[in-house]
Amino acid sequence: MTSTVKLDPETLTYILSLRYNPQKKSLRPKTTWKDFVEKPENNSIDFIEKSITNNLKKKIKNSTKQVSVSLSGGVDSTLVLALLRKTLPDISIKAITVKFADSVDETKQAAKIARKFEADHEVMYLENFLIELPKTISIIKQPFWDLHWYHVVKKAKSFSKFLVSGDGGDELFGGYTFRYKKFLSLINPDSTPEQKVKAYLQCHERDWVPGQELVFGKKAKFSWDKIFTSLKSYFDNNLPPLSQVFLADSNGKLLYNWIPIYAKIHKHFGVELVAPILAQPTFEYATHIPNRLKYDNRNNKGKLLLLKLLKKYVSNSLLTQKKQGFSVNTINLWKSHGMELCKYYLTDARSIKDGWINGEWVKIHMKKTERSPDVRYVNKFLGLLAFEIWYRLFITKEIKPNTTLG
Repeated sequence: MTSTVKLDPETLTYILSLRYNPQKKSLRPKTTWKDFVEKPENNSIDFIEKSITNNLKKKIKNSTKQVSVSLSGGVDSTLVLALLRKTLPDISIKAITVKFADSVDETKQAAKIARKFEADHEVMYLENFLIELPKTISIIKQPFWDLHWYHVVKKAKSFSKFLVSGDGGDELFGGYTFRYKKFLSLINPDSTPEQKVKAYLQCHERDWVPGQELVFGKKAKFSWDKIFTSLKSYFDNNLPPLSQVFLADSNGKLLYNWIPIYAKIHKHFGVELVAPILAQPTFEYATHIPNRLKYDNRNNKGKLLLLKLLKKYVSNSLLTQKKQGFSVNTINLWKSHGMELCKYYLTDARSIKDGWINGEWVKIHMKKTERSPDVRYVNKFLGLLAFEIWYRLFITKEIKPNTTLG
């Protein structure tokens, strides 16, 4: 069955290597190196607090008597919940926390935070969040697999037309500490832009696998050079190396994955996303904050200004240490559901028959991953599963959006 949808080789290789397509038109303007020049005067937690509360007032006040909040129990979601309660003291709040099967359980800590700010706490248990993958992909029209936000918005709709989130805190205020430490250890003052790009990609190991070029068939025309080129401008400037990472992060998954995906999911359910950390002027202010106020390299600690602000409202004991956000254990997901789904859809994959994916690679590494799961290969197979579902939805049109997996 033919389709008017065409598959761009670069789109496929970017999404299966970076988990976003930097050539796709974005909903927001890209940031440039000038946006990340440090301004010493950008050091006020009072300004950050005011800009967040102003956005909450603008978006919500007088529009509703109840609102949903995505509460993971980390710094960002706890802060927006605290400021929401301060800004709109009489509003009814439903705090939604996701609990993935066989993954880190942070619901107890989230429940304590919800109680402190007088929010009704609801834990949403997801045994297999891949089950509605065809439906979610049909909404976003891109081959992504980590789409648990679909379930959060679906749940939020039953309570309110608004969903508040702390999105943007990691990218703007220095939350990816594990990556910063590794990146800085891989470079030196004489590192070229190309070397820094490669170091940056090494800090995103879960997005690609060794021998990445072998994953693809001839039609995909995979090229590391194109990927390197797409990132080079972020590291070919006079910014400090850490600022270059912030610049790349701002123009990566945030711009081309989360923002457009969330926009489409929210539109589908008719729920308005309120993300005050990403709103102006918080965004503009945050990009110019000095790095020393974002990340402490010696102690490998991030979000320094947000933590300072949050201490006005909660004690350190109330916050989850080493927060991961809503994080699924992909190895356990693979064992419980992912492996069988990948074997079913990829053994006779249409994307392999049509020359986009290398069937021999799938065959060899499926057996290896079945015997000894490695998180990088598990993530890659889940990415291939999402692509195959997308392919059967939009190219061969042999499955319907309401098809369930599992």
